[in-house]
Amino acid sequence: MGKEELMRKLEERIRDCQKCRLGSLRTNAVPGSGSYDAKVMFVGEAPGYWEDQKGLPFVGRAGKVLDELLAEIGLTREEVYITNIVKCRPPENRDPMEDEIKACSPYLDRQIDVIRPRVIVPLGRHSMRYILEKFGFDPEPISKIHGKTFEAHTLFGKIIIMPMYHPAAALYRPPIKEELRKDFLRLGELIGSSL
Repeated sequence: MGKEELMRKLEERIRDCQKCRLGSLRTNAVPGSGSYDAKVMFVGEAPGYWEDQKGLPFVGRAGKVLDELLAEIGLTREEVYITNIVKCRPPENRDPMEDEIKACSPYLDRQIDVIRPRVIVPLGRHSMRYILEKFGFDPEPISKIHGKTFEAHTLFGKIIIMPMYHPAAALYRPPIKEELRKDFLRLGELIGSSL
């Protein structure tokens, strides 16, 4: 079975999923979007209002910030893959709960296995913690490690993990937008030099 067929089947399973309480509360599940051959995968935390409405990740105000940052390093949404740890919107955009992450994270694990990105960019502290722990690292506060790289070795090769602040944080705290911009420039350099 090819990569596209594997991903389409996985997306279908995500859209039908009722493994946690969020399944009964959503309008649409949000599997992810972008290239199945992406070298860079962005992993957010959970869909928000607009994502839930449209079934696509990062289409609200935080998505506009993400689009601007991608454009600054010469990337488009079509060249990367964008998803979340939790695929359904938590009520009132609250943080995803541990049991929701546990129920949903096998989908993200499978997406990583199928796409095989060279770089994973966790956006936000929940995403950062899950991805770093998955690959055997001890997470620290995101304020300490955003923009730093961690090298993981997998069955299909090396993966570089570069945690960043969530773009939503940049909407309310202008200094974070500047930090995000610097981290994206580092990401651009990384992509240019090693991928």
